[in-house]
Amino acid sequence: MNPWPLVLADFRRNRVGALAVVLLVALAVALGVAVSAQDRALRQGSARAADKFTLIIGAPGGETQLVLSSVYLQPAAIGLVPPAVLAELDQEKAVKLASPIGFGDSWRGHPVVGVTPQFVTHLGGGPLAEGRAFARLDEVVLGVDVPIDLGAEFHPTHGIIAVEGEEEHEFGYHAVGRLPRLGNPWDRAILAPIEAVWWVHSLPIGHAVDEAALHPRGPDEAPDWSAIPLGPPWDATELTGVPAIVVEPSSFAAAYALRQHYRTREGTTAVFPAEVLVRLYSLLGDVRNLLAMISILTQVLVIGAVLLAVLASLSQRRRLIAVLRALGASRRFVFATVWLSVALMLTLGSLLGLVLGYGAAFALAQVFGAQTAVALPVALSTQELSLVLAIIAIGLCLATIPAALAYRGSVAAGLRT
Repeated sequence: MNPWPLVLADFRRNRVGALAVVLLVALAVALGVAVSAQDRALRQGSARAADKFTLIIGAPGGETQLVLSSVYLQPAAIGLVPPAVLAELDQEKAVKLASPIGFGDSWRGHPVVGVTPQFVTHLGGGPLAEGRAFARLDEVVLGVDVPIDLGAEFHPTHGIIAVEGEEEHEFGYHAVGRLPRLGNPWDRAILAPIEAVWWVHSLPIGHAVDEAALHPRGPDEAPDWSAIPLGPPWDATELTGVPAIVVEPSSFAAAYALRQHYRTREGTTAVFPAEVLVRLYSLLGDVRNLLAMISILTQVLVIGAVLLAVLASLSQRRRLIAVLRALGASRRFVFATVWLSVALMLTLGSLLGLVLGYGAAFALAQVFGAQTAVALPVALSTQELSLVLAIIAIGLCLATIPAALAYRGSVAAGLRT
């Protein structure tokens, strides 16, 4: 005899209770899947965001805050690196790139970050998505999510400069390029020459320039911004302190040598962002383990509750089972019918939980990305699939308990109920 028609008929008759059991199991499984998938996505997304930042040199203090400010553009008050450090790195043969990072200005919530032209190419990893890198003091490159058209002029907050005591002039930038999508907070940033950030804040600009060329000759004339060179080589006597310096060493050995030197040098510290992230992951790991334990306990409780509900319902089905046995149904048929009913609910709930867990992790990733601009690559892996398969396997084994009780029930006692 085929037990499936009886199982499906029982589901239709008790569809509300069966649906409640399936949803209960699905929610418990979804919690475990979401925690696992989201944790992995957070680690991968945050590590990918720091790929272009091999070594960061900053002032002594909190290494975590230095990484958060430099890589993830989280605003904070941090110390300044002495000007001599940038001049030293400019002469260091083991350094392929050393770009100061300057903060302070913004445009409609988008930070204006001062960097070198070489850093723009390094950050983009190749050609720009649109336009070109900046070549003048008043030019900028946009992150992909900055709503400014190429060729447009805009004025950042704090973009006011004064020239030799004359009336103040509003400093404007021209957008000349746009980076490809990076999947990190730099997608929302406006990359300007570090010299422009220094200039706007009345600081030395790292180069000796012809002051006469920068003064407007008439009320309708703008300064000749092309008179200011951009990026290295620097003039050591014209440098100022910077919040951070991003360094791309020429080799792994050079990276460790530079880190050791600037960790022990007075007035500086040096960090590998990857090491800072590992420390953060270890802290997050405690929270993840706690959530995973809560998820496992929830799943155990839910499966236990399902079995108790099935055992309680057996008392209402004793007469039906006895009638089936009296009509010639074998004990094996009774066992298969009850076992399939429990197994089907647990399996459907687990598979639905896999889908809900992925959906929850994906939704959380979108919310996190909207707030931080860090793209989290949510995907299911063998870890989540193994979790679901383990729950199904355990459920199938435990389903034998009510099936065995129904299998061993007395026909005569069941007919008397």
